[in-house]
Amino acid sequence: MVKRREFQRTYRFRFYPTPEQENLLRRTLGCARLVYNKALEARSEAWTSERRNVSYSDTSSMLTGWKKTDELSFLNDVSCVPLQQALRHLQRAFSGFFKQENAYPVFKKKTHGGSAEFTRSAFNWNGRELRLAKMKEPLSIVWSRTLPKGAEPSTVTVSLDPAQRWHVSILVKERITTLRGKSNAIALDLGVDSFAVTDQGAVIENPRHLKKSLESLARAQRSLSRKWKGSNNHRKAQLKVARINARIADQRRDFLHKLSTNIIRDNQTVIIEDLAVRNMTRRCKPKTNPEHPGQYLPNGQSAESGLNRSILDAGWAEFRRMLEYKSEWYGCQLIVIDQYYPSTQLCSTCGAKTGPKTLDVREWTCPACGCHHDRDGNAAKNILAAGLAVSVCKDGRIKDGLSQE
Repeated sequence: MVKRREFQRTYRFRFYPTPEQENLLRRTLGCARLVYNKALEARSEAWTSERRNVSYSDTSSMLTGWKKTDELSFLNDVSCVPLQQALRHLQRAFSGFFKQENAYPVFKKKTHGGSAEFTRSAFNWNGRELRLAKMKEPLSIVWSRTLPKGAEPSTVTVSLDPAQRWHVSILVKERITTLRGKSNAIALDLGVDSFAVTDQGAVIENPRHLKKSLESLARAQRSLSRKWKGSNNHRKAQLKVARINARIADQRRDFLHKLSTNIIRDNQTVIIEDLAVRNMTRRCKPKTNPEHPGQYLPNGQSAESGLNRSILDAGWAEFRRMLEYKSEWYGCQLIVIDQYYPSTQLCSTCGAKTGPKTLDVREWTCPACGCHHDRDGNAAKNILAAGLAVSVCKDGRIKDGLSQE
């Protein structure tokens, strides 16, 4: 039976503002960033000096006072909605910090672009055109795909990325049709050499988008380092670096979207391993060359920096996030195995535990049964078995081959 469930979904489009619109939008982004930073400074200072908590309502009252001063009277020239939304975002950031879900909020930087969120009272949508508050003309949006029929946006977020590209994100409610029932189950062992290996032995190649553009990126970064900070040449070189990074991010996101969609559409159950990317990638300090003590490695990098870069380039965390919300959309099951499950140490044939193996061991033979294994393929089979056990016992933690009940 086909079911349709309602979800909130964001559609992101690129648009090209007129000079008047760009002037207003840049001032709006700047005012929202200023309000966020001033409120963050006020909350941090109140706690540091007086051990006093400042709430969202307190910062909202501060905003009213700031608008009445001569120094910050320009805050009245833009819509008040993005400014209030900036305070709400700061409150949400502090709530996540107190719940130990994220780090302490940091100040926003102009070089990172910025964003401004407009609620329903601050924009006009007639089904074809979008006009923001204080604008006479609608935005010139490139409709790369169509919105759901009869969709009514609840919020609109305008963003400027470091590559100076304008995007608008439209949040709507959409009824998504659940995919027809399937019985397929697939397990994925994520890696760096190949992006993933399935339990059937299929290899998904790693596109290595960063590695392909690393030479041009390094050349642009060297050129940027030679420019005087604050000069026009420095801004031009900075923009060139940002555009290269934006192209790499777009290529990576496109690959992950296509791969995750195909996997969800073809399988009812998807099983992956919980990878602690933050623990696997760490900032490496300059180390000496092990072959020549006292001599530093090139560019002051350690031997592990190349592996860290490859892990971050793969985008495992983003891939998992895509699988999570797409499986919820289409009624599939995503099972995540505990990161300490020894998938590479177990023999998928006899179940013998053969101990840890270094990264250079890509094939091995089980000493108990004599079966020869490919490292990634064997790990994927073990992840599949553990995931199916989880689906049966309804338990999310599998360690050492045994379910923890």
